[in-house]
Amino acid sequence: MSKLTRTALFFLFFISGFCSLVYQVVWTRMAFASFGIITPVLSVVLSIFMLGLALGSWLGGRWVGLLSRKSGLSAAFFYGVAELTIGAGAFAVPKLFALSESVLLPTGQMDSFRYLSLSALALAFTIFPWCVCMGTTFPFMMGYVREREAGNTGSFSFLYLANVLGAMAGTFCTAVVLVETLGFNRTLWVAAGGNFIIASVSFGLAWSQQRAKEEVSTTVKKGDGEPAAIAAPGNRYTHWILFTTGFCAMAMEVVWSRAFTPTLKTQVYSFAMIIFAYLGATFLGSLLYRWDLRRNKVKPMALIISMLAVSAFLPTIVNDPRWLAQLFWSTHIHGTSALILLASIGPFCALLGYLTPRLIDDYAAGQPQRAGQAYAVNVLGCILGPLVGCYLLLPFVSERSALVLLAAPFIVFWWLWSGGESRFTRVGMGLALGLAMAASLFLNEDFEELLARQAASIAVRHDYVATVISVESRSPNHERKQASLLVNGIGMTVLTPITKFMVHLPLAFHATKPQSVLVICFGMGTTFRSALSWGIDTTAVELVPSVTKAFAFYHADAQRLLDDPHGHIIVDDGRRYLRRTKQKFDVIVVDPPPPVEAAGSSLLFSTEFYNLAQQHLEPGGIVQMWFPGGDPVIGQAVARSICEVFPYVRCFPPVEDSGVHLLASMEPIPREDSARLVARMPPSARLDLMEWSDTKSITDYLGKVIDREYPVRSLLDPEASIEITDDHPLNEYFLLRQLRQSGKK
Repeated sequence: MSKLTRTALFFLFFISGFCSLVYQVVWTRMAFASFGIITPVLSVVLSIFMLGLALGSWLGGRWVGLLSRKSGLSAAFFYGVAELTIGAGAFAVPKLFALSESVLLPTGQMDSFRYLSLSALALAFTIFPWCVCMGTTFPFMMGYVREREAGNTGSFSFLYLANVLGAMAGTFCTAVVLVETLGFNRTLWVAAGGNFIIASVSFGLAWSQQRAKEEVSTTVKKGDGEPAAIAAPGNRYTHWILFTTGFCAMAMEVVWSRAFTPTLKTQVYSFAMIIFAYLGATFLGSLLYRWDLRRNKVKPMALIISMLAVSAFLPTIVNDPRWLAQLFWSTHIHGTSALILLASIGPFCALLGYLTPRLIDDYAAGQPQRAGQAYAVNVLGCILGPLVGCYLLLPFVSERSALVLLAAPFIVFWWLWSGGESRFTRVGMGLALGLAMAASLFLNEDFEELLARQAASIAVRHDYVATVISVESRSPNHERKQASLLVNGIGMTVLTPITKFMVHLPLAFHATKPQSVLVICFGMGTTFRSALSWGIDTTAVELVPSVTKAFAFYHADAQRLLDDPHGHIIVDDGRRYLRRTKQKFDVIVVDPPPPVEAAGSSLLFSTEFYNLAQQHLEPGGIVQMWFPGGDPVIGQAVARSICEVFPYVRCFPPVEDSGVHLLASMEPIPREDSARLVARMPPSARLDLMEWSDTKSITDYLGKVIDREYPVRSLLDPEASIEITDDHPLNEYFLLRQLRQSGKK
């Protein structure tokens, strides 16, 4: 092939990889909105992506010769058809997500086996066909390369390199630029445009193919035959290695996303950074392999396997909160710990980037059918890995234990290949591997163990959604119990009277005697507990099952409240619960999970959510939205979104610290002083409100909030009509905005 043709093929696979990661990032976020922000959704999306790639790779390898032979068309034509079909998915998938969400509403709570299994099927129905088309691209384009250059045995690694580089760019551009500037739907349109460009160029390559039909047929027939066994060391283990590396790598990615959360936090950029680091290291490994291949100095398998076994333990060793914290305080550089943590996965991913294309090149020798088979085996491991990590490891063991278990298969491979090394190398690698294992098992301390040493008491619960940690510490200067709730290492809430005011304020302001309350986000259960003190029907919705099980850790009377016939706890996504219930409420209390930049918050801050909440209010009903403060632009957007739906909005500062209680209604909220509001409260509600108060008078205590009311227009910027929507979550994607603000300063 000419240099121009090779450059064109590299460009096509770069754009193809770019578009694929755009789809994965955006479709995953859209799936969270439709099916819940839970680990199973992430795992199922990843597995379906990989299942489609595996099936497409296998089918593409089997079909490319047959299709070209029967039709007389170049394999590049079918590559173009596949890309054209993928582009159509950009428009179809959002509609299919909405349809699937509606169909699943009658299936009950989100933690039910019925919902989890049916939602997985719905996700498969929605994105699987387009992923199959993505999988066919490698063997189809390898078929075209074989038409042009029958002796090319390294075409897979060449295309793989371009694809990974494009995937890196797609991850970065989607998270940092495209969604923030264009929103989700228009970002998908950009990806579709890329697919359509690829299709056009591919059709041009196909129609410009000048070979005679007989010559093409002869070339394809030669490519269809099974080649002789490749005499390579350990060739009989090729499929096992490809399967295991795919399985462990993708399972590790799921575990990393939870284990690294205390350091990386829950912003959308955190998961994007993990993917970017993973792909970046994979690209460097593939680039090194291509360089060695050109020099005919490919590194021995024994050396690669040995280094892979050692590097598999590196992220577990580095993810120790003791030395990560020490690193931050010694450098005083924000983000240093995160960069070191991300760098720890680099050697492992780079070695995979070297090993995977090398194994497939050796096995396939440039033949699309064999390459499709080998790549399908690798991707089959990628399918099962996230599911095992999510459902069989994380619910039962700590993140550190899960990572050690996933590194164990590489020890077996090292033992099988160590005979091919020199004695000096074998002893050195064995010593390094032993030290890495010992450090991971006995010297390393994870976040849970660090908290356990420092806390007066601690309870750790694992489930398929998250790791939930309840921590208690007692201070001689506080009569109130000092306790915290952490989900995946992120502090959710503490025992604070603010969570009592969240429900007492709207109930006291309600014009008539309220009969029902909905609390979205259970947390420690304080708001649920305070609502029950009114003796009214109280429903609390919580996404994480283990959070509801921690209720008794914080409140001694939890069991009595759980037995109260007025109380109902639902494990579900708050938005989904509102969509599937016909019940209406006098008060809806919303306490979005921190930080305000996370997806869980943006889905509760959006205009679409407020419209949904408004439909479930009784006449005169009130929505209480808690905003904890922070970025003033986000505060303005939250206020603007709620004002777009509710004509009457009142703002009250909290009784302590910062933030704002936003009370919204479709009807005027009565303006009453604290004495009149107290008179409306039943005696049990008054006792509950004063439980953690140092103020003797309940009227004065309530007045600390009521008397400091300020108008909602003070939160709105008249020069900027910004709001949060499902398609454009301003709070979640903010990097460019913050960079512009920093530039102005």
